[in-house]
Amino acid sequence: MHHRTLALGLFLGTAVWSAAVGATFSTLEVGIPASLRPEVERASQLPFPTVQSQSDPTFLLVAGGGAPYYNEIALEKNVLYFQRTLETLGFNPDNASIFFANGDDGRSTVRYLDEQGRERFKPPEIPNLLGAATLTNFQRWFQQAANQPLRPSQNCPVFFYFTGHGAFNGQDEDNNSLILWNESLVSVRQLADQLDQLPTGQPVVTMMAQCYAGSFANLIYQGGDPNQPLAPQTRCGFFATVSSRPSVGCTPAVNEADYRDYSSSFFAGLSGRDRVGQSVNSADYNQDGQISYAEAHAFSKVDERTSDWPISTSEAWLQRRVSPVNRFKILRRPLSDLTTTARPEQKFVVDSIAEILQFDLEQSFQQNKQRLSGLLLMEAEIQEAYLMRLEMELLNIGMEDTLRERNNSDAIAILERLLTCEAGRW
Repeated sequence: MHHRTLALGLFLGTAVWSAAVGATFSTLEVGIPASLRPEVERASQLPFPTVQSQSDPTFLLVAGGGAPYYNEIALEKNVLYFQRTLETLGFNPDNASIFFANGDDGRSTVRYLDEQGRERFKPPEIPNLLGAATLTNFQRWFQQAANQPLRPSQNCPVFFYFTGHGAFNGQDEDNNSLILWNESLVSVRQLADQLDQLPTGQPVVTMMAQCYAGSFANLIYQGGDPNQPLAPQTRCGFFATVSSRPSVGCTPAVNEADYRDYSSSFFAGLSGRDRVGQSVNSADYNQDGQISYAEAHAFSKVDERTSDWPISTSEAWLQRRVSPVNRFKILRRPLSDLTTTARPEQKFVVDSIAEILQFDLEQSFQQNKQRLSGLLLMEAEIQEAYLMRLEMELLNIGMEDTLRERNNSDAIAILERLLTCEAGRW
């Protein structure tokens, strides 16, 4: 394997990449059989889907591994579940731009396990597939989208869903990458450059389920750089885990009833139906008759019993502002005290995880955590994740309280802009 820039490893069944010190990202040459090795992409002319109703989002889905040996069937099934979710919510899946792995060239690149547990490969079987998830197709889509009519409503953003693998940037985890077919990489800042091509008034919402996905919360900034002001576009997003951690969900197993991952939970919360078609508890926590992205994200934090630490753009923005003093004070306030100012979806997360962990709402996080020390209520990795999700939720609530008490109009305006975007819906 050519490894000028990246070293490959495996963790939790997901391809995990880490950048060597002093290196930069580039495409890798992978030692896989010639019959499975990706070819130079052949689709140079792609139709752009018919523009939907002026009140509908523009859907873009990019999915799959970078090469067959980690192009797991779970990623293909995520695409099919996304299409079913669109139908459940009254949208036509034909109008979504979907790019997956090698596209429809007929090569067997989807890795799965047969009934005897043997590794097999099959061609992608996805209806209405627009093409391969290559860098050229990815860039071309944004170039074409930039020329589409502007629809600047919060309820009709470009909704970009990525389900695949992520690359960790050891030099700068604020600029991690997603991995496309042929093992091309798109960093946070490169994706920000693509978004910059869209009209300034066009909102963008992302949902990303790869390893190290939280780094893409930086898309809210100019150039994807957290040291710069917010981008002029309204942008927000939801991510399976924080920038420093791998995520779960990429598996060659075929039984969707066993899948536990952020995509499964987010779209179940958003649509009211899980990936095997069963109804789930409503995520309409503010009881307005609609499910927002933020409510689906909250549903995921409780529903997804995995090691993931889900995070959104507003949460990443708030957590950057938490000082050691802030953390000390917030985590020593009674949980019931913090939830008095929480939004309904935040209160749901705190109350639900507290119940899972058998926490006393009249005590602080630190008091409860000390009492839990050494006691395992579930698998250790999952218990640790629930503890961290609760800690993060409390910090979000407490830090927002702090900012509002300081009456910093600039900070409050930024926060409100992010929260408004995250409260959007399909």
